[in-house]
Amino acid sequence: MPASIIDGKLVAQEIRSALSERISALKHKNIVPGLAVILVGEDPASVSYVTAKEQACADIGMKSFEYRLPDTTRTEELVALIHKLNADKAVHGILVQLPLPGHIDEFSVIEAIAPEKDVDGFTSINLGKMLLGQDAFIPCTPHGIIKLIEHTGIPTKGTHAVVVGRSNIVGKPLANLLIRKEINATVTICHTGTVNLADFTKHADILIACAGKAGLITADMVKPGACVIDVGVNRVPAPQSKKGWKLVGDVLFDEVLDVAGFITPVPGGVGPMTITMLLYNTVAAAEKMSV
Repeated sequence: MPASIIDGKLVAQEIRSALSERISALKHKNIVPGLAVILVGEDPASVSYVTAKEQACADIGMKSFEYRLPDTTRTEELVALIHKLNADKAVHGILVQLPLPGHIDEFSVIEAIAPEKDVDGFTSINLGKMLLGQDAFIPCTPHGIIKLIEHTGIPTKGTHAVVVGRSNIVGKPLANLLIRKEINATVTICHTGTVNLADFTKHADILIACAGKAGLITADMVKPGACVIDVGVNRVPAPQSKKGWKLVGDVLFDEVLDVAGFITPVPGGVGPMTITMLLYNTVAAAEKMSV
């Protein structure tokens, strides 16, 4: 029997509906949640992501402030803009679209964001608080993945979760969330240094693929009935497509569909949740600033 497909669009819409009510309550206080989005350069994927985020803000009744800068922008100029936005009371969240051009000091830029406006959850202060289990903005993709797993209704306590990928944006924070007592999974992290990857993945009750490598996870690497979350977004040639390419995940979807118990598609799985949790964090930031 084929796996149940986890519809990220549906889960995201449910969360956004609840956010709309919270935004209405804020508007009664004359507060409109505002997200500042900074894009440096014209990378096609980044432009697409930023456009989607701006549209999501408009759809839910939030303000978005757009800053599109040339790829010649210097670190100092970008940091100066962030300091200006930190002081702007109309801005409750600041997002710097990554990756940045190679000549820009990414760490200095992220650390310049005020922690209370760091709705991506990337500053060392928010990451440190998350690690300690304190109140903090949780990185959007890991947070969205947890919401998707919760949506399936599968028991997570005592399960074996395998995370394939160790990035600061997804893999590392996700592993931290999975070991929290409310999830209570035993977590294995695999990466490029892992020998015989399948030896780990085929024992996973929950398998999260976030390595950024198309087709990495095949059917023989998946435990029957497992919950498979595919975070990968990879462009591969598709001559039959008007664009000449298509998006695929790290999981061979058609193969794994017949083995897994639950699976996320690409697109339409984790992607909508990432943007939704960004909205979620921005609304939360506005609520905290309104007190």
